[in-house]
Amino acid sequence: MNWQPLDELGLKLGANGLPYEIPLHPNLVHLTLGLFIIAIAFDIAGALFPIERFIFKFLALPAIRSGFFDVGWYNLLGAAVVTFFTVAAGFFELLLANPPLNTKSAWGLSAPLTMLLHGLGGVVLLGAIVAMTVWRGLQRYHWRKDANRQVQWSYLLAGIAILGILYVHGTLGAHLGEEFGIHVTAAKLLREGANPNLLLK
Repeated sequence: MNWQPLDELGLKLGANGLPYEIPLHPNLVHLTLGLFIIAIAFDIAGALFPIERFIFKFLALPAIRSGFFDVGWYNLLGAAVVTFFTVAAGFFELLLANPPLNTKSAWGLSAPLTMLLHGLGGVVLLGAIVAMTVWRGLQRYHWRKDANRQVQWSYLLAGIAILGILYVHGTLGAHLGEEFGIHVTAAKLLREGANPNLLLK
């Protein structure tokens, strides 16, 4: 593909097909994942606190139930903010991708279809994480602010379901890098002992 508008903007693309050395999207993805996983895990721990309390007491850990819910809330809020940047970086890097057209992934999908599904999935997951954050905020500050268990069981089940969707979505992203080689040329060159900075277009 010929990305003429990029040339007109004066963008110099490196060996990985990006105007910067390290792709932003994969790093932001892991931040989104970490924040969301911690949020759901700590809310589950807070919901199950009466069962776990004797373990904390045995280990002499000064844990309180509200602390788990605080960690869950602030990590989810962070995930919602970071995911906007994750999706934006993902779309920018997808626009610069030059995928092979005659290769199939382990799931039997072509690179363009994988890119399409990964892009659409990112938008859907952004919406889901923002919706979960609004739902969580309503529970924290209105619906269950005086309850011992700050989160509803349905909220936790939805969070676990989203974790499953994130796994599938992340696997599609891994296919783009590992199987189609999108934006990983610099990493391959480094493994081969070459300097990707010398290969700027």
